[in-house]
Amino acid sequence: MGRTPTVEDVAALAGVSRQTVSNVLNTPDIVRPATRERVLHAIDELGYRRHAAARRLRLRRSSAIGIRLDPYVGGISGVILDRFVHAITERASERGMRMLVYAARTPEDEVVRLGELWEASEIDAAIITGTVRDDSRVGMLDRRGLPFVSFGRPWGADDIADPTHLWVDVDGAAGTAAATRHALGFGSRIAFLGWPEGSGTGDDRERGWSRTMQQAGIAGERLVAEEGVLAARAVVESALAAGFDADALVCVSDSLAVGALLALNAAGRRIAVIGFDNTPTAEALGFSSVEQRPEDVATGVLQLLMGATGDVVVPRRAEAGSAHVLVQPELRVR
Repeated sequence: MGRTPTVEDVAALAGVSRQTVSNVLNTPDIVRPATRERVLHAIDELGYRRHAAARRLRLRRSSAIGIRLDPYVGGISGVILDRFVHAITERASERGMRMLVYAARTPEDEVVRLGELWEASEIDAAIITGTVRDDSRVGMLDRRGLPFVSFGRPWGADDIADPTHLWVDVDGAAGTAAATRHALGFGSRIAFLGWPEGSGTGDDRERGWSRTMQQAGIAGERLVAEEGVLAARAVVESALAAGFDADALVCVSDSLAVGALLALNAAGRRIAVIGFDNTPTAEALGFSSVEQRPEDVATGVLQLLMGATGDVVVPRRAEAGSAHVLVQPELRVR
């Protein structure tokens, strides 16, 4: 073959999908015996595992990507990151990479831990999540020279046009724009329940609502609550007591949507409420919500990290147009 065999080579020789090869390598019991034998034969014929191990030794690479395990905080919307970590682990395995999970309490602790893993050659690159405006981790990782991709924009000067940093994000504005267009089917009075200003993600989602309302030539009321069911319920209860009235309410998260629904139901009011995240709670309660598609985010992260070569190749200056992946969300109507 003249090059190191890949998962794709094994899949092609065995006549199966990449996922089936991954299943044979990681969860063989779920694969039919005949298919499993065919894949194992292709692996042996190509020397897939043998070549992969030799290549790691030759290049002194760990074939591992570091990602922080966020502290458990409960709540409704926390499942999105869980889905992402599960998806990135699955897809990294398909490409011959492992995920190394670590814990850190603060951004500074996270950079120190990543630096230790990097200097000990335990990871080839990192993924950072939960980005905020002018994220301090970005500069610290730059100074260490550690390759990384962020799930979420750095929300700074290099946000969109400058390809210095590689990131994958969900187009929140597109998601709330779709939610607002759907809400306009219930009437013209479409309100928005968002987070306080200053959150890059929250401001982006609000932008989709406000622009869509402006395009429709309609002014909408904006309510603000901290993330959390109880906080949202209190804000909506206060607004209702002050005469709040709307045909639909677009929310920045499913947590805020649940709080709004509790307040509206207690007041005997029935208006359409649309969330963001499409958590199991949204499905269980039957309200529409914007699906972030974290599985597509995982695919985008690995595309930026590994490109077509199968190696971790994170350039410090990527070409404009190839440094970012903006995943298009999808409105799930219920």
